[in-house]
Amino acid sequence: MGWLYKNVAKPAFFRLDPEHAHEVAVNGLALLGRLPPLCALLERWHRLPPALHRPVECFGLKFPNAVGLAAGFDKNGRAWPAAAALGFGHVEIGTVTLHAQPGNPRPRAFRYPAEQAVINRMGFNNEGAAAVAARLAKLPGPGRRSIPLGVNLGKSKVTPLHEALEDYLGSFRLLADHADYVVVNVSSPNTPGLRELQDASWLKPLLAALVDENMTRVSAGKPRRPVLLKIAPDLSFPQIDAALGVIADLGLDGIIATNTTLGRPGFFATVNEAGGLSGAPVRRRSTEIINYISRATNGRLPIIGVGGIMDEAAAGEKMDAGATLVQLYTGLIYRGPLFAAEVARAVGQRQRG
Repeated sequence: MGWLYKNVAKPAFFRLDPEHAHEVAVNGLALLGRLPPLCALLERWHRLPPALHRPVECFGLKFPNAVGLAAGFDKNGRAWPAAAALGFGHVEIGTVTLHAQPGNPRPRAFRYPAEQAVINRMGFNNEGAAAVAARLAKLPGPGRRSIPLGVNLGKSKVTPLHEALEDYLGSFRLLADHADYVVVNVSSPNTPGLRELQDASWLKPLLAALVDENMTRVSAGKPRRPVLLKIAPDLSFPQIDAALGVIADLGLDGIIATNTTLGRPGFFATVNEAGGLSGAPVRRRSTEIINYISRATNGRLPIIGVGGIMDEAAAGEKMDAGATLVQLYTGLIYRGPLFAAEVARAVGQRQRG
């Protein structure tokens, strides 16, 4: 299957515009997800053997393996039912915003195969929280899925920064019933002003409001949802310290490190495309941040490591740095649909020692 992707499917996909190829992939997985018997068969096929089976428990959830599909692939919650069939141990949909929005003008995604990288400036294109919630409501909910489902929330572009709190709360209220965990994304570089919310002066009231809303759910007899924060690789270590202080004060459940970067290292210094850079160029910085967070929190804060996982060694590197789980997306573009299963097997072998 790997040979087939490398020599047949990948060249065909790479002849398409990147966003068109992405749409084809999402449509294909959405179709697969509507075939539960085939999904179940593929899931069993990709299940790790007992000697390598290393389920992970963190923030109150059980993950059959440590490898997840990062947010950005399945923005509208259409393809996630097929994720386990590809070997993923969890999947994160979104980013979802309260208001439906088209995103930035096309073209807005660019591949750099020689650098194993992608630049995107999608701009949180999605159908909106109400539409995604209605879609999720028709499918198995928390506790009835083979792998956990995270929902990644962002701010609507039309919402001013001073109204961001209500924007996130609106999405949380619509989607929390359908999520195994919720991610607060304040780190995308493609929504104007969004990254300002990473500053503690904005971040603490925003996260405090979501924590309070979570407790309101509990008072109403609903389950509390784990809440995680997703940060950018462009933060300085003092800025990360401030974010970790907010997380500790409010008792958040974990952190995702990291999003795409505005940095333009090496080859990209001369690339004139705006947007977030992902793939191999982000590998080192994201791993540095994972290691820093792990040390700063004495390993007590669950970390989902993302950024530059283009091979099995990169995933192991992030686990060694302190990640509890890892996620990939750009690696899937370059390595194909079996990449998650290959990484999960490699991580299992490393953990076996």
